[in-house]
Amino acid sequence: KLHTDMASPDLQWLIIRNNSSFLLKGNGQTYSREQNNLKSKNSFRYNGLVNRQTVGVVPAKDGKGVVLVTKKSKAGKRPGSSYNKVELKRGSRQTFSTIRKTLRNNSYRKDLKMAAVRRASALLKSQKPVVVKKSGLKSK
Repeated sequence: KLHTDMASPDLQWLIIRNNSSFLLKGNGQTYSREQNNLKSKNSFRYNGLVNRQTVGVVPAKDGKGVVLVTKKSKAGKRPGSSYNKVELKRGSRQTFSTIRKTLRNNSYRKDLKMAAVRRASALLKSQKPVVVKKSGLKSK
């Protein structure tokens, strides 16, 4: 991992954009698997390594709810304590509202707000049980 105090984020991005262990290449697109990358795109905007402020939404350990992960911009030299993690388990509307309010009230990155809400929505939808509908026809 590159430390944010070493060089500017732009220089770090130039170094790792084509050479990173998190890259997945194929189908004409390049994806990235690093943490705090909301859309899994290999782009400077969504990169979770080089930016000072990053946002991530991951599923909770028990499989119910999501965890909002934000990076503290001042903890560059302390990687162990550089992330804030908040479990959100109350419900989908409350979860989305909490994500929006947290990013807005802490003067965080506005450009990642909708991506974080959409990721949380997809994770919560995937955690719901699949209901198998039975057909109304009776067989004899």
